[in-house]
Amino acid sequence: MAEATATQGEIRPLVPHLTLGETRDQDYLNGSICKKCGTKYVGPRLFCGVCSSDGPFETVRLADTGSVYVWTIIHQATPYVQAPYIAAVVDLDGGGSVNTNIVGIEPKPENMRFGMRVKMFTEKVSEDKEGNSYIAYRFKPIEEGQ
Repeated sequence: MAEATATQGEIRPLVPHLTLGETRDQDYLNGSICKKCGTKYVGPRLFCGVCSSDGPFETVRLADTGSVYVWTIIHQATPYVQAPYIAAVVDLDGGGSVNTNIVGIEPKPENMRFGMRVKMFTEKVSEDKEGNSYIAYRFKPIEEGQ
């Protein structure tokens, strides 16, 4: 009878616009820049919503810092998601906007403000039955003076 061998799962990004490095500190968001008008987008693009061009587009590394454009506190979620949490749109420094969660602060309105400076980090958020780990990005407030 053959013995079952355990295989170590892969580490995978949860979304295609997250590029994983050798360590979590080297992870980054990737995007596209329209070579005709210079607009930056998160992830790959085939069409520019600003100048209506179909390219060419260049793949770029996006900033890991930005400002909160809009936010809300989610109080009810699916059973495996802990609520309440802060959902936000962050305008990245240098261009591009991303949907994300803001963590590291208590999800109360008095703790948030429009324009709040935030920084991206990544962490393991789940694992599948084959042992593959999934990495997601989130943002946390930048301390004053950083």
